[in-house]
Amino acid sequence: MGRQMSKIAHLFKGDLVFRSKHKFLATLALVGALALGVAACGSDDDSSDASTSGSSGGDLSGTIKIDGSSTVGPLSEPIAELFQQDNPGVKVTVGTSGTGGGFEKFCAGETQISDASRPIEPDETKACAKNGIATSELTVATDALTVVVNKDNPVKCLTVDQLNQIWAPNSKVANWSEIKGLEPAFDEKLDLYGPGTDSGTFDYFTEAINGEEGASRTDYNNVGEDDNQTVTGVEGSPGGLGYFGYSYYLENQDNLKALEIDGGNGCVAPSAETAQKGTYTPLSRGLFIYPSKSAMEQPEVKAFLEFYLDNVGDVAEQAGFIPLTPEQLAESKNELATLESGSTK
Repeated sequence: MGRQMSKIAHLFKGDLVFRSKHKFLATLALVGALALGVAACGSDDDSSDASTSGSSGGDLSGTIKIDGSSTVGPLSEPIAELFQQDNPGVKVTVGTSGTGGGFEKFCAGETQISDASRPIEPDETKACAKNGIATSELTVATDALTVVVNKDNPVKCLTVDQLNQIWAPNSKVANWSEIKGLEPAFDEKLDLYGPGTDSGTFDYFTEAINGEEGASRTDYNNVGEDDNQTVTGVEGSPGGLGYFGYSYYLENQDNLKALEIDGGNGCVAPSAETAQKGTYTPLSRGLFIYPSKSAMEQPEVKAFLEFYLDNVGDVAEQAGFIPLTPEQLAESKNELATLESGSTK
């Protein structure tokens, strides 16, 4: 990692903390202004350290369109911003229409890269193939999908079975006291918050907890792709419960409580360590980007993807995501090299 990137990473440790998605764009603008200043100050450094790994020194131009997961978006956004600082001729846009919505645009040829919080599905692969779009899966981070409740909720842990009691399609559970085996006893109206059906988080959670993707009760507060509504709702409701990516919990841990999950081997709290070790089951998962094979013919896209994987570990850590292990990162870089060579799995 180059000296410029190291200095920018240091800036993230100060006031540039991602407190919420609504403040995120303003944060990015500040990061951009500071990064330009860092680049100028870096002119006195050795030239071998001045450039950021994966960038081309500003020779590139063009537009890169990314859309998809609202969980992965806050990771792709700062990387896109930093890439543009080194390559001002390239415009990178990052949308958050959800994993499913992102794949729809991607397979229609509207975007070059799709952010996803679950693997691409067979019907989506078929839709892409129908339009001549080939892709490959690049894992960019690990997530501990986090179940959150109000800070005053006395419950510390839920089993997968208890989560199923709450979220199953036919569930009529309306009060915490109706959850079988709950300890300690808690008499409070259950107030549920969750993402919409285009969300990869919704897909992953429903399959992990209810045994079938998309199988869920529908009488909950559907927040769509705006996880901040879950934060606000659960924070303001004594019986509130919701779920989203680990990074959103970290941003709001002063206002929310994360539940431990018992996947069959005892209660385990969501954390970077438990997600990477695989002990936080069944709610630890990979986070992905999917570039199109044809987009790799654009030098700006190729450079951006290399930049992404070269810097994602440091940016992920600063932005509250769980970085890949060295072995996982090497696998993603090998997959990118395969895609660059003109072949996919």
